[in-house]
Amino acid sequence: MCALEEGRYRSSSDAPTAPGVVRKILRTADGVPLDAMYEPCTAGFAQDSTADHEGLGGTVIVVAHGFTGSLDRPAIRRAARVFARRAAVVTFSFRGHGASGGRSTVGDREVLDVAAAVEWARSLGHTRVVTVGFSMGGSVVLRHAALHGERHGGRTEAKPDAVVSVSAPARWYYRGTAPMRRLHWVVTRPAGRIVGRVGFRTRIHDRDWNPVPLSPTEAVPLIAPTPLLVVHGDRDPYFPLDHPRMLAAAGPAELWVERGMGHAENAADEALLGRIAGWLVPGR
Repeated sequence: MCALEEGRYRSSSDAPTAPGVVRKILRTADGVPLDAMYEPCTAGFAQDSTADHEGLGGTVIVVAHGFTGSLDRPAIRRAARVFARRAAVVTFSFRGHGASGGRSTVGDREVLDVAAAVEWARSLGHTRVVTVGFSMGGSVVLRHAALHGERHGGRTEAKPDAVVSVSAPARWYYRGTAPMRRLHWVVTRPAGRIVGRVGFRTRIHDRDWNPVPLSPTEAVPLIAPTPLLVVHGDRDPYFPLDHPRMLAAAGPAELWVERGMGHAENAADEALLGRIAGWLVPGR
């Protein structure tokens, strides 16, 4: 049962009241409702060299969270706050997460979720839309960029103009670390999916991938000429450093290996988030 039917979606009276903030339900190409939020740039449009005189038309950063996350989680709110110093921000909850409907396919059909968020950002008047994904979201933004890029003749409204993938896997079915073995148990076992639903508020689909989606490493060469940045911590407990190195080698891509960093949005401090924002929106 989706979160909307369970009544967990915020009512209009609970919606953000800050000027320019919009929270709404998006609809993916396969009909899944997504909880999403738009926040304008807090620095003011006059400082954004890519913005028009109304404050729109400039850059917007679409943020894709990791598995078991949501747009309301503190780490994603922190990322949105830092990113908003340089550009407008769209955050959303993947299917099966938070107040969004449907069930998580753990990175497969989530490509449609990113596409819906990018299309919404463009519909608001932004001509430059960039994506940042963490962990599962990092693999999804890679595949989204590959499938909607110039080499695949992707729709202009769904195409990203730059991509950042943080703490993403390079290949599927990786079980080389204890956290990944636990994650596979949550995803593949009935008891694990109950734990996911009750303990992590994440509703997981019970079917295997069919067909198996394009792997992150296979996606990377299809992203060019869209700029790509791969970011990874040298203390990531989920994916060791061979994963980001494989992604970058499949390039072209820029690689940042962050000393002392753990995994995904929870480990990304404000300094790193600020550098990522600077890479996406240079010149401010």
